[in-house]
Amino acid sequence: MNDRRPPADLPQWTVGAGEAGVRLDKFLAAAARLGSRSRVVTALERGRIYVNDVEATLADASSRLAAGVVVAVWMDKPGTARKRRGAFNAGALRILFEDDALIVLDKPAGLLSVPLDQPDAAPSAFDLVEDHLRSQGRRRPLVVHRIDRDTSGLVVFAKDARAQEELKAQFRRREPERIYRAVVYGHPYPDAGEWRDRLVWDERAQIQKGTHPRDPNGTDASCEYEVLETFGETSLIEVRLHTGKRNQIRIQARLRGHPLVGERRYTFDSAVGRPIPFSRHALHAYRLAFHHPFSGRALWFEAPIPDDFAQLLTLLRG
Repeated sequence: MNDRRPPADLPQWTVGAGEAGVRLDKFLAAAARLGSRSRVVTALERGRIYVNDVEATLADASSRLAAGVVVAVWMDKPGTARKRRGAFNAGALRILFEDDALIVLDKPAGLLSVPLDQPDAAPSAFDLVEDHLRSQGRRRPLVVHRIDRDTSGLVVFAKDARAQEELKAQFRRREPERIYRAVVYGHPYPDAGEWRDRLVWDERAQIQKGTHPRDPNGTDASCEYEVLETFGETSLIEVRLHTGKRNQIRIQARLRGHPLVGERRYTFDSAVGRPIPFSRHALHAYRLAFHHPFSGRALWFEAPIPDDFAQLLTLLRG
């Protein structure tokens, strides 16, 4: 550990008797603190963690904490900020709702939901929300769910651990209404129905794959779809998620021979024929409804179709 004393007003926690002997990284990874081990590792690598006013390093991650030890985090320590690539800044933060418990965003396509723990990482909605809350003197946001980088639309972050856990519990119970709009190649038949699949995540290829219904490594994925409009060789569909698997709509549409326009991962040449130029996959998180984590009040949001998606529809209709 390096002897460089931090400011006196940092967020800090005192190790209680019940946590004596716990590792430093595990202590900080708790939901009420940094929330994940990857964030702890990044903070330690950048010299943002202090134990009894002494700077900790990554080598201290496994050190055991004694009762009464004070652990502090200096998140905005000068010279430790991530170098962000890309054109997104605070102006990209489209807040649809905010109170003391949560914040709801309309995320633009091209912006990560959460940051990648790597040098020169691209900006993320989490980064922008963190900057927004820091300007209010608030603590960092907590992740509730996420959408793909090139998917536009609705994302929720919590402002404290209790709100985060209640919201995540709603998602685990599949209670929130999550509706997306997508443009796909072909015309799904019938015009409305349900897609059910068994999916498995390929860690090496970083994609979802369809698998055998009895594959013990697979998980069930289901959604309802409805064709809203057809134009030539493509269709505008609305999808209501039952489950929320990674890349779920993209792979389920692909498995039926209807990859998304602009899709670059879940596609194959014979399905799309002559590709329609579009800079991303045509998927938008359009509607989200859930209950407030504290009051129980029903909350309902819609994110307008973004300009690039609207221009694609105009082109197809024309």
